[in-house]
Amino acid sequence: MPAFTFYTHPMSRGQIARWALHEAGADYEQVLVDWAAKPAALIAANPMGKVPTLIHHTPGGDHVVTECAAICAYLAQVHPEAGLLPAADEAADYYRWMFFAAGPVEQAVVSRAMGWEVPADRQGMVGFGSYERVLDTLEAHLSDKAFVCGQRFTMADVYVGSQVDWGLTFGSIPPRPAFVAYAERLQAREAYKTAKGIDARLIEEMRK
Repeated sequence: MPAFTFYTHPMSRGQIARWALHEAGADYEQVLVDWAAKPAALIAANPMGKVPTLIHHTPGGDHVVTECAAICAYLAQVHPEAGLLPAADEAADYYRWMFFAAGPVEQAVVSRAMGWEVPADRQGMVGFGSYERVLDTLEAHLSDKAFVCGQRFTMADVYVGSQVDWGLTFGSIPPRPAFVAYAERLQAREAYKTAKGIDARLIEEMRK
């Protein structure tokens, strides 16, 4: 039995988790989820019925992990041999920017896509402040670094990079030079190409 059961849909944030699985070298079995008929086992594991949902089968029992940032962090933790965890001097950037992407970046992009405008005098009440401030902050960090933690790829790049990559593809993040260069470095990784290739083929099959 594979170590992980991976509930996903190719046109979802499951693409982030799949990339993380391949970077970690994890052994997994995928379960493709039909939006109209979600498996009972998925609902039992995650009552929200969201994908991706990851179940780690261990001798001590099954462990359920949801939320893409958590899945990325967990896979790095249980596969330390993959070298995706931060070194001591990288930990601050690793955690800061992974959670920045899961919080302010996600909130800012979704709010903009939904047409939700935060009044200027209330920006201090929301976690991201403003869309422009979030992008400027992320751009400033990436402008002089190859990866989130400096010159070395870590699992933080899977999550932060997925936000940037997706945003550039669908226009929710502008093609600023720092973002484009960062995405190109990530797209050159073998695990990225393998994982994205799997989802691209699944999407093509669904459209036939």
